[in-house]
Amino acid sequence: MLDNSKLERIVAKMKEQDMPQMIISDPVSIFYLLGKWIIPGERMLALYVNVNGDNHLVINKLFPQTEDLGVPLTYYDDIEDAVEILAKFVEKDKKVGVDKNWPARFLLRLQELGAGSAFTNGSVIVDKVRQIKDAGEYKTMKESALKIDQVMDELIPWVVKGLTEKELNAKCVELCKKVGFQGLSFDPITAYGKGGADPHHITDDSKGKFGDSVVLDIGGMWNNYASDITRTVFIGEISDRQREIYNIVLEANKRGIAAAKPGNKMSDVDKAARDYITEKGFGEYFTHRTGHSIGLEDHEVGDVSLANDEIIQPGQCFSVEPGIYLYDEGIGVRIEDILYITEDGCDVLNEYPKEEPIVVPVEK
Repeated sequence: MLDNSKLERIVAKMKEQDMPQMIISDPVSIFYLLGKWIIPGERMLALYVNVNGDNHLVINKLFPQTEDLGVPLTYYDDIEDAVEILAKFVEKDKKVGVDKNWPARFLLRLQELGAGSAFTNGSVIVDKVRQIKDAGEYKTMKESALKIDQVMDELIPWVVKGLTEKELNAKCVELCKKVGFQGLSFDPITAYGKGGADPHHITDDSKGKFGDSVVLDIGGMWNNYASDITRTVFIGEISDRQREIYNIVLEANKRGIAAAKPGNKMSDVDKAARDYITEKGFGEYFTHRTGHSIGLEDHEVGDVSLANDEIIQPGQCFSVEPGIYLYDEGIGVRIEDILYITEDGCDVLNEYPKEEPIVVPVEK
């Protein structure tokens, strides 16, 4: 059913940006507004939104809707021109916002039909509205975070069971199903030693050995919302060098979290974590951004990087996940938590321990 509060926020931003009408085609954004998953494949699916309230969902007959979605439906079949049907609703003399991922074959046809005086990226508006989670979304994301904490707790003992990275990956999938996740938010990263020290590593048949660091980056989908967590653990023992790297990454993680509050910039969070790692002499080995936004998808618009100077607002959810990767030494450490921005700071959604390195005893 159409969520009027979310639609009102989108319409308000459309008015602010002088965008009188918009075509939303991303199934995730349509779910965000209608609460219904419709996966159209190669067929056109389009939610037309007009600031005057003239909204329509144009959908193929292969996807009949049995409940009231709160918006008028217009069906087409495979022998009809779907874009021509959509064009009948579009005000020809006004600008149209279109989804950034809308296939060119649909957009070009709409332009050919003269539907709209100009075309612009409408996803900017929807993405920004989706960034700010309401109370219900916050509650679900907290639940999702606690569930992935549980998976992490059950997965860690398996790093000393002699499994390959692929087998450990499969074990993670099994545990996610066990705790009730409906699916994964991304393919797990389960990497031993040099695998964890290579940010571009592809899970393979390597096995862990005594003294390895193990990077575990995992996430699941709970009631349509993603979770994400990374912990680095150690097989059997931890060397002084590994402990040094771990403590630097931990402090960088904490400093990033401390900077995550309303009024600061997203780049401030990255800078807080990155500057500390650089100060300690490992800046060149922190080779990725500090985080990403998260919600209905694991990676949403709004990254935590030096390039993003947008002001942090209450309701945002994003990760803080600094890392150091010393491939030649076979040491990779990353620590990741998901944050929800409150009125005066943030709530760290993940509660799994990180203060002390976890050394998993090797079974005799």
